[in-house]
Amino acid sequence: QVQLVESGGGLVQAGGSLRLSCAASGRTFASYAMGWFRQAPGKEREFVAGIAWSGSSIYGADFVKGRFTISRDNAKNTVYLRMNSLKPEDTAVYYCAATYGSNWSLSSITYWGQGTQVTVSS
Repeated sequence: QVQLVESGGGLVQAGGSLRLSCAASGRTFASYAMGWFRQAPGKEREFVAGIAWSGSSIYGADFVKGRFTISRDNAKNTVYLRMNSLKPEDTAVYYCAATYGSNWSLSSITYWGQGTQVTVSS
């Protein structure tokens, strides 16, 4: 069993930056690939970025390339999402997720966090 707790969300102006953190409980954190998803009001939850258990492989949606960076620290059981050059369309609830392998479909996610709100003002 893994529990995920996100933090670091908030209100930021367009062009600003935030760093989200996801702290995981459980001794098997390093066994999972970790990812971030987001869900804007009235829209489906979508994949943002993912990182393999070893950190050797990183995956990202096209809309975040060059702006968002995912990383993990297995010693701290924590995964991060650094978000730069934020846009109003990045406004959403951001969810941390754990999965096996590199399948980032919603149905493949084993554990979800409760989400943290990110609001980008124009």
